[in-house]
Amino acid sequence: MEPVIIVLIILVVLVFIALIKTIQVIPQASAAIVERFGRYTRTLNAGLNIVVPFIDTIRNRIDLREQVVPFPPQPVITQDNLVVNIDTVIYYQVTDARAATYEVASYIQAIEQLTVTTLRNIIGGMDLERTLTSREEINAALRGVLDEATGKWGIRVNRVELKAIEPPTSIQDSMEKQMRADRDKRAAILQAEGVRQSEILRAEGEKQSQILRAEGEAKAAALRAEGEAQAVRTVFEAIHAGDPDQKLLSYQYLQMLPKIAEGDANKLWIVPSEIGDALKGLSGAMGNFGGMGGGSGNSGPNNNGTDRREKPSID
Repeated sequence: MEPVIIVLIILVVLVFIALIKTIQVIPQASAAIVERFGRYTRTLNAGLNIVVPFIDTIRNRIDLREQVVPFPPQPVITQDNLVVNIDTVIYYQVTDARAATYEVASYIQAIEQLTVTTLRNIIGGMDLERTLTSREEINAALRGVLDEATGKWGIRVNRVELKAIEPPTSIQDSMEKQMRADRDKRAAILQAEGVRQSEILRAEGEKQSQILRAEGEAKAAALRAEGEAQAVRTVFEAIHAGDPDQKLLSYQYLQMLPKIAEGDANKLWIVPSEIGDALKGLSGAMGNFGGMGGGSGNSGPNNNGTDRREKPSID
């Protein structure tokens, strides 16, 4: 009985192994390549799959999700014969598991080499300055070439990014000096513009201030003149309203003489002839002032109808 039991145990083990090999569970977003006697049979999709044990074999399991592969820095020569190191990052996705398995031996290595050669062709037609400022253009050109070449491999290149562009150390130092000089130049220009604008605003302010001051003085002079004219009119009207005689006019003139004679520079003043007649009338009325009414010889009227009297100088 013991040999029979051993055979049964062996059969159970073989059946269990066959069941395990028959049932294949493929995870989501994955695919498996099945070969029968070394020849491609079918592609297993996600879920539970049944295969023929010991006849069908799983050749390859492929992840269908988008993959990110960074490539090491590659030396590239620009159009102006400068060597720059460029890091690239490729975002790709397997769309056909069969083509990715049988059309290329190693699609990762193939994508890397294709990226390097394409990048050298693109950068070789650009100078350093354009290379540093045209990342989007380089990315688009590189992606177009890679997507077209990898299509037959069952690969779709979604994005290509230049992670870093490193020029030589000497060029980096020169660029830093140039950028520093440009910043200093812009700062000096901005400072000069600020000073110029400040001077313009200050001059405009002084101009407006002088204009306003002149307008104020003109208005004040006009108001003073108008006030003096109004005062003269008022006095004139008051005098005519009072109907003064020559005696009153002579008396008022005598009161104004000290004010007319004020100041050391007043050597000569003009006296109207009518005032002289008033003084004569006043002297005739007031006997005590007869000498003042008679006056000196130079108090007579001139041809212009006015009297010229010279102020006695006090030394």
